[in-house]
Amino acid sequence: MAVHAHPDDESSKGAATMAMYASRGVEVLVVTCTGGEAGDILNPGMRGIPKAQRDMAGLRRTEMARAAAILGVQQVWLGHVDSGLPEGDPLPELPPGCFARVPVHVAAAPLVQLIREFRPHVVTTYDENGGYPHPDHIMTHKITMAALEAAPHSESHPGFGPAWQPLKVYYNQDFHIDRWTAIHKGLLDRGMESPLAEMIEHMRSRLDADGSGRRSITTAVPCADFFEAREKALLAHQTQIDPNGSFFRVSRDLQADLWPTEDFELALDFTSRPPIDSTIDYVEDDLFDGIEPETPSGRGEA
Repeated sequence: MAVHAHPDDESSKGAATMAMYASRGVEVLVVTCTGGEAGDILNPGMRGIPKAQRDMAGLRRTEMARAAAILGVQQVWLGHVDSGLPEGDPLPELPPGCFARVPVHVAAAPLVQLIREFRPHVVTTYDENGGYPHPDHIMTHKITMAALEAAPHSESHPGFGPAWQPLKVYYNQDFHIDRWTAIHKGLLDRGMESPLAEMIEHMRSRLDADGSGRRSITTAVPCADFFEAREKALLAHQTQIDPNGSFFRVSRDLQADLWPTEDFELALDFTSRPPIDSTIDYVEDDLFDGIEPETPSGRGEA
């Protein structure tokens, strides 16, 4: 189960990994917390559509369906309303009733039910910073962790099905600075121009001065064979994705050569294996590492 804030997030974070597992017969469910209603058309090639004629919620539902089909995954909507990304100084208040303003225990309740119904071994979501500080991404982290806390206990939400304990929880780290720095350096070493310098500088500006804000990568999943599916799924979100943007200026073959994995940070581990030393990078290459094939799909009352 991959829990994301908006339609298109699933295609930029862990998409090739999901497509790989789906191709192997693993059931994969994307949970999209909001409908992306507050979004705008970011693809310059589509900005000619008059605002009065834009049904953003409808457009993004259609795009999400296409992306899910490309990745071979299931997808459900949690039903919350996009909070938008506040801009200005001071920042304006978020709109009433939006996702980020719903009490966490209320917003998490439908996710508790989904966890108990789908019964995942593994859950992926964002770290406590949301991957980047969008209010809906931070809220996605909060409700995912709250739902994971509640789902294994039958006294919590007793009408939502049998208790369920996923065995592993990961934070997506696809936008880790190490990855983009390696790709940037690889392009320059080949005598090629890199479109990534500005993005890397922005990433560095968000790290603490001593580098302590750098996240751990505990798990690097080889999935280069599914980079094409990831790219096609991203492009399916045509209102949001510029096909001439910087991401698409680095060929799939070069990405596969320079950084052939998608990366995760192990947040919670309920398997019986010894604990992972989180100070060591790249200790796993499989999200299901430590989960025995004969293990039932998760556990009940914890």
